[in-house]
Amino acid sequence: MIFDTPNDAYLFYSRYAKENGFALAKRTNKKGRDGNLRNVTFQCSRGGKAKVKTANPVKPRPQTKIECLARFNFATCPDGKWRLNRVALEHNHEYSPGKSKFYKSNRVLDEHVKRKLILNDTAGIPLYKTYDSLQIQGGGEHDNLPYNQKDCQNYLSTERHKLLVEGDAEAMHSYFIKMKANNSDVFFAMDLDDEGRLRNVFWADARSRIARKEFGDAVTFDTTYLVNKYDMPFAPFVGVNHHGQSILLGCGLVSHEDTKSFLWLFKTWMTCMWGCAPKSIITDQCMAMKNAIEDVFPNTRHR
Repeated sequence: MIFDTPNDAYLFYSRYAKENGFALAKRTNKKGRDGNLRNVTFQCSRGGKAKVKTANPVKPRPQTKIECLARFNFATCPDGKWRLNRVALEHNHEYSPGKSKFYKSNRVLDEHVKRKLILNDTAGIPLYKTYDSLQIQGGGEHDNLPYNQKDCQNYLSTERHKLLVEGDAEAMHSYFIKMKANNSDVFFAMDLDDEGRLRNVFWADARSRIARKEFGDAVTFDTTYLVNKYDMPFAPFVGVNHHGQSILLGCGLVSHEDTKSFLWLFKTWMTCMWGCAPKSIITDQCMAMKNAIEDVFPNTRHR
């Protein structure tokens, strides 16, 4: 078989893998002296030797690598096209056609879906509504879609991160340093991902920290404000003073409205406020918030 590009070859093998019930992985890429790609190998995801990485040898983590030898190898032709060079179809494990759609390599967002996600997200349409409309287009069942709602959320998060360029994060950090130089009671924290990109931010000025000591018994927390160009929800902690006025007790920007992000934000806020949890906290009906509050504020009344 001949293909125009390595990507065409990958798409062909991925369709074959999905129909037969196994997951796909890229094994090797070899380049020539000119730096151009010359040879590519795709294999079953269960190929290779298992690497045991666990802190507890008594309870080792389950492994998927069992040295399966099924693979496709493609090499360039003199005319620039790609030829199927070697193929091994035999697997040393059973197929799982019923679970095939759940494998990462088989969960693909096409360009139409990506475009719709971006447009609806820009228009402020919640992700779950967009996903529901995609389900209807696919016949009304989520099983008909080659992706799930988490895949859509991950794609949107990646696109949002692309907007937050390195200079913006550095400018924010420089501004916080300047604030703290003017007042040592200013508190800030920045959460970075594995690639060093800004993920979550929290800050509180001296006035907010002092107000927390006096008026931090009852707190409201909300993330409905999408007021920045990065679509990172603005998350203020708000209390009420003895005049019935709302007062700011700290605020943050979060890239994901999930339990992990809220755990980081709540723990950081607790650190900022000398480990003092509020007696009560009011939020919207977000399950991710509820889970994080139960973990960080176990003795706080949540409504």
